[in-house]
Amino acid sequence: MMKKISAFLILLSVLGISEIFGWGFFGHRKINYMAVFTLPPAMFDFYKRNIDYIQEHAVDPDKRRYAVAEEAARHYIDLEHYSKQHFDIFPLTWEEAVKKFTEDTLQAYGIVPWYVLSMYHRLIKAFSDKDGYKILRISTDLGHYIADAHVPLHCTENYNGQLTNQHGIHAFWESRLPELFYEDYDFFTGKAKPVIDPYQAIWNVVKQSYLAKDSVLQFEAELNEQSSPDNKYMYEQRGNTTQRTYSREYSAAYHKSLDGQVERRMRESIIMIGSFWMTAWIMAGEPDLSKISGVDIPDEQRKQMEEEDRMWRTGKVKNNKGHADD
Repeated sequence: MMKKISAFLILLSVLGISEIFGWGFFGHRKINYMAVFTLPPAMFDFYKRNIDYIQEHAVDPDKRRYAVAEEAARHYIDLEHYSKQHFDIFPLTWEEAVKKFTEDTLQAYGIVPWYVLSMYHRLIKAFSDKDGYKILRISTDLGHYIADAHVPLHCTENYNGQLTNQHGIHAFWESRLPELFYEDYDFFTGKAKPVIDPYQAIWNVVKQSYLAKDSVLQFEAELNEQSSPDNKYMYEQRGNTTQRTYSREYSAAYHKSLDGQVERRMRESIIMIGSFWMTAWIMAGEPDLSKISGVDIPDEQRKQMEEEDRMWRTGKVKNNKGHADD
């Protein structure tokens, strides 16, 4: 057991934790940060004053996977498990989904769209209660889950190419490519707009992500056929470690073949997050956020965050079922 833990810790130090989950730490922080600038003036000042928290803690849900067994399922949904007629069979609400599939089944194959909706309703309550810290914390977490729903490989059982001999493609698409090419991306997406039907909106996101998965996998497979291992990989210095990663040449070719897909999904994440934040605020009666002068993290919550951070650093994932190799 100790050998397995040691091997995992070595893997984290070599690959970098940003290549293990979600958009990677870089991507999630960038997306949450830019979402603040989509907000209307009545919301912008509060969020801008707390933008460091919103950016830094955008990765907390990924760290939470090491401390909370139920966390993993909140980041993805394996659509193939249910039916070939994916989007015709899904109840929009959690209660209806539990009746149809059972909660055990849902937890086993991912709940990201339903969890986004749950967090959205929690945010409405936080705004209604004028609870500054809960507004901040729930907004930050909600941004993470919405961003994850925009990732094609978060919506398929073949989440890391393990079924098509493309191991590592998850981190390649959502971490390596954004880190290499983000300077060429246009992150100014315009202003947030009220979400008319939050239930349908998040399911539309999931549907678009799922439909995009074929190109994510196919283009990399085609490129791999044309490339030798020497051209595909390189060794790159990160801090005090040397890591084997996809070469810049191979990454550029894959990025080009995707024709802006990564940038589009990041941009769509940004505007969707801002729009969900704005809609929750409107549904709560548009409370005056200027009267919330400061936000203090409660001691209990601070201890929980410290524990999650400690568990993350150990590399002992609490529940390694589901998309364990993100």
